[in-house]
Amino acid sequence: MSLRGKKLGILISCRPEQPNFTHGVKLAEAAINEGADVYLYCIDEAVKGVETPAMQDLKSRGLKLYGCAYGAHRHHYPLNDKAVFAGLTIVNDIIAGTDRFVSFN
Repeated sequence: MSLRGKKLGILISCRPEQPNFTHGVKLAEAAINEGADVYLYCIDEAVKGVETPAMQDLKSRGLKLYGCAYGAHRHHYPLNDKAVFAGLTIVNDIIAGTDRFVSFN
């Protein structure tokens, strides 16, 4: 089954050094490689991972990368241009607008 033209939503809430963070990033990479549009939202401690080289490489390849503005504030992570920082309304839009949605906690 081809993923070309399909939309995948991913939510990651764990710290960048945890295995599930890596699993989420690898899933995003695989989906992009197969031609899917990928929307990834980092919440809670995952906001610290938006500037990792792997995440920024995927962003340059078309990943739509979002970070939780509240989570960034709560974890003392500065808002920057590494991701679009927004609220939970974006998560709702990603869930409603994608063909599949998965979460890594």
